[in-house]
Amino acid sequence: MQTPHHVPDFFASKVFDEQAMRARLTPEVYRSLKQTIRRGVRLDLSLANAVAAAMCTWAVENGATHFTHWFQPLTGITAEKHDSFITPAPGGRVIMEFSGKELIRGEPDASSFPSGGLRATFEARGYTAWDPTSFAFIKDKTLCIPTAFCSYSGEALDKKTPLLRSMEALNKQALRILRLFGNTAASRVITHVGPEQEYFLVDRDMYLKRKDLIYTGRTLFGANPPKGQELEDHYFGSIKPRVQAYMDDLNEELWKLGILAKTEHNEVAPAQHELAPIYASTNVATDHNQLTMEIMKKVARRHGLVCLLHEKPFAGVNGSGKHNNWSMATDTGVNLLSPGETPYENAQFLLFLVAVIKAVDEYQSLLRLSVATAGNDHRLGANEAPPAVVSIFLGDELSAILEAIEMDSPYEGTAQKKMKLGVDALPRITQDTTDRNRTSPFAFTGNKFEFRMVGSGDSIACANIMLNAAVAEALRQFADILEGAGDFDAILHGLIKETIISHKRILFNGNGYDGQWIEEAVEKRGLLNLPTTPDAMAHLLDKGNMEMLLKNGVFTEGELRSRYEIQLENYTRTVKIEALTMEDMARREILPAVQRYAGSLAAAMADKAKVDPALVSGYEKKASAAISGLLDEIDQAADALAEKLAALDRAVDVTAQALLVKGEIIPAMEALRKPCDKAESMVGQKDWPFPTYGDLLFGV
Repeated sequence: MQTPHHVPDFFASKVFDEQAMRARLTPEVYRSLKQTIRRGVRLDLSLANAVAAAMCTWAVENGATHFTHWFQPLTGITAEKHDSFITPAPGGRVIMEFSGKELIRGEPDASSFPSGGLRATFEARGYTAWDPTSFAFIKDKTLCIPTAFCSYSGEALDKKTPLLRSMEALNKQALRILRLFGNTAASRVITHVGPEQEYFLVDRDMYLKRKDLIYTGRTLFGANPPKGQELEDHYFGSIKPRVQAYMDDLNEELWKLGILAKTEHNEVAPAQHELAPIYASTNVATDHNQLTMEIMKKVARRHGLVCLLHEKPFAGVNGSGKHNNWSMATDTGVNLLSPGETPYENAQFLLFLVAVIKAVDEYQSLLRLSVATAGNDHRLGANEAPPAVVSIFLGDELSAILEAIEMDSPYEGTAQKKMKLGVDALPRITQDTTDRNRTSPFAFTGNKFEFRMVGSGDSIACANIMLNAAVAEALRQFADILEGAGDFDAILHGLIKETIISHKRILFNGNGYDGQWIEEAVEKRGLLNLPTTPDAMAHLLDKGNMEMLLKNGVFTEGELRSRYEIQLENYTRTVKIEALTMEDMARREILPAVQRYAGSLAAAMADKAKVDPALVSGYEKKASAAISGLLDEIDQAADALAEKLAALDRAVDVTAQALLVKGEIIPAMEALRKPCDKAESMVGQKDWPFPTYGDLLFGV
């Protein structure tokens, strides 16, 4: 697709943004809508009608014929039900109309969406509610209205509702802290996110020849090719023409939707790439990332490609993550994680910094489980992703400053004076105080934190819900202490010092891939190592975790229990589909191929033996014996996997099923893969039934 020369001319052309609003709404309606967006002020029905009419006119002029309430159910993807704008008119004609009532609320059928027991099967009705803080947009010929989604009884059935609640919880507590520092100008504190999106591109024709990719999004079999990522020559390398054409097309589609796609490059593994956007408020960034994943797949089809968003589509090379760059800022433009230029600002910065440290330490299990999926279990702890142990990287300078505060000792980086917060002896902290530590799950990178554990195919909502809520709780506790302080500076200094002492175990600047670190983290520091989804999800219902989330209004108890059920159910179903696919491929494709190859070897040997037994080579004898042995191994491993799957069907609840998957199904899958991959390395290339890793990774 030919990209127009002047991007600003078409950027956000498919978005009903502030520019479109100003052009089509009266000043009164526009001001009211802005109040709704900025302050959460309720928009009455008459004004909603005016907004809906203008939105409809704009959408129809831009080719839309339908509208939908676009929401994010607990499936992890987005959902939409399309209704046309047509309304009957006299004389058998129609007009295009859209009402405020239709804008504000919809009633989709909720019966087939995951609910985790929040509603009875016969309670099919659900409601969508317009989120005016995220702009409506046109996708294909449909006006998409970002919405929250709840059950008939009002319980959240989506990821956006608790995300908005968590943002409001953090806003409330952060404002309390800012008022203590004399900031009366800020009226809101908003979390911002820039999610870096990694992905693989493979040839579509090859993809269609592999059932595992079609059914599961990842390869379940595959021997490593002679060359993988060992030379690291793909990283930041020259982009191939076919991939560049895809990226150009993708950028245009994203820019039309107002998505700030900024950076594109090759990643470490062959066929792996990355796209990174500019920051946006967390709920908007979440909407944009969901759209980005959808459009990446759609554009790939136009180029004869398939975009793989699974966290580990290929064994033996890097998997794909989604680095969640998170920060807090006021509506006046002050980044609360920026060290600032003065000691006074530094004192405020240090308080917010230690609030994050406290939050991550106390709620490390929530952060880990927020990224727990069957796919991400393959990635976390591998050599391209953080370990499953949560820790924080601060870099040398910030670590030294916190140590000096803890010890009440001079900070060697500036004047040799004892530090006290809020006076000139507190050092100026430059913005870029840290290197990047790609082995750290949670790293400070100058004026933000990079949470690197999120999986590439996952919604960023879950991670940000837990992060926002945990930081809100830390700030709430700080505000409760400081609001009644007599000597503010002394209490502030003591609070920061005590927080550092209590939570320094979570700070680690070293190599997160080092096995000795994992041992130290668990045995000496008492940090959690939760390598699998069942391990992590067990902590969602911990008393302390539940109390914090309930206290801050992020979830109800019913919503938390439902999410426990849904996450484990998704984990079990995902692995079961993979196991069934493995069994099917092994029996219907791999075993017949190996048998044919073994037969051809045996026939060739028999023909030679008829002439002269000495003509049969040692290689043929060895290969024939090895192939015959692999046939038995594969058959037996497939039988063993089938037995485990039968046991899974007999398991009584989601917890038992998930534990069986973790303890028995996955090991049985690994046992089946091993002889199959060995057979691939022995069977002739023309006899192997589907494209190999070499074909897929180097075929674009």
